Amino acid sequence: MRVSRSDRSRLGEWWFTVDRQLLGGVLALLAAGVLLSLAAGPTVADKKGLAQYHFVERHVLFACFGLAVMTAVSLLHSAGIRRLSLLVFLGSIALMVLALLWGPEVNGARRWIRFASISLQPSELAKPAFIGLTAWLLSERARRSDVPAMVLAIALYLIVIGLLALQPDIGQALLLTMVWAGLFFVSGVPLSWLVSLLPLATLAIGAAYVTLDHVRRRIDAFIDPAASDTYQMDRAFDSFVQGGWFGRGPGEGTIKSVLPDAHTDFILAVIAEEYGIVTCLVLIGLFLFVCLRAITQIWRERDGFRRNAAAGLVMLFSFQALINIGVNVGLLPAKGMTLPFLSYGGSSLLGMSLAMGMLLALTCRRPGMVGLKNTMIVGSEGGLHSAR
Repeated sequence: MRVSRSDRSRLGEWWFTVDRQLLGGVLALLAAGVLLSLAAGPTVADKKGLAQYHFVERHVLFACFGLAVMTAVSLLHSAGIRRLSLLVFLGSIALMVLALLWGPEVNGARRWIRFASISLQPSELAKPAFIGLTAWLLSERARRSDVPAMVLAIALYLIVIGLLALQPDIGQALLLTMVWAGLFFVSGVPLSWLVSLLPLATLAIGAAYVTLDHVRRRIDAFIDPAASDTYQMDRAFDSFVQGGWFGRGPGEGTIKSVLPDAHTDFILAVIAEEYGIVTCLVLIGLFLFVCLRAITQIWRERDGFRRNAAAGLVMLFSFQALINIGVNVGLLPAKGMTLPFLSYGGSSLLGMSLAMGMLLALTCRRPGMVGLKNTMIVGSEGGLHSAR
């Protein structure tokens, strides 16, 4: 399909304003996830007594659906992103409550809603929507003094974190806390606000350690591996050694046969063993390219909402990838965090597709957009502000 510059349709406008390099990086990760689902999917399916290509077929299905969602969302303007964030947030919160009340319990957690044979984890969709709403509130704080933006931003955070703690899903709660704190910094909120919240964060982590057995086990295993069961993390790390630079070859890995979460949390270890460290470095390079490309676009942005929301979405994408990679190489305790676009998981893939669709929409070129000369400078309160 060839689109002419004279085409004034929304699709034509999108094609000539979207950041094609950013789009290409995201599509490359999406395609890599589909291809690499063949590495662990069939073996895990056989272990679970399912059809051999059960996980591969579902990954392809969700990837296609995710691509459609990402494309549709990337066509929106700023006002549409705000409205979508509100609608998705309200719907996700309602579904998270339903999951707590009537959802199935899996490994001691209630995080899913089931529709026929499909399971949905609403918190994955809530993450980008929460970032969009928080970014809008913080941008309104800088523009209008009559809006209780700080109170509302804190209220949104407490609602989401409270529901995640009840599930419980401490890993997602920590991830969103990191992004939320980063949004405060980017928007120029005084650092004193964040410092004042540190005791509460410390108390919450301590409470999780005391009350949740799986949190205590993971932290203890990370602090003192000799006194704990660290089989999964040790086996994941060994896969990098056994795979070497170029891997043992497709289908020759063994980690996917012994780890129950090889196709989700430890997909990078599977890739390392079969395709080698070089392939892992290429994939990490793709993640880095997407982040750096988005940052260069954010750096030029003068609109408060677009800057805050895009920065928050980049932090969500990069922090989640870093956590998963850190767990796979033994630098972080196991958290049950998927690797964006590469790990199996329909809810995770759809949630990240929504986030990247929002990011593409927010980084589209607009009339009057300033160049690199009007860069962002660090304000006296620690936030980023446009140079005027």
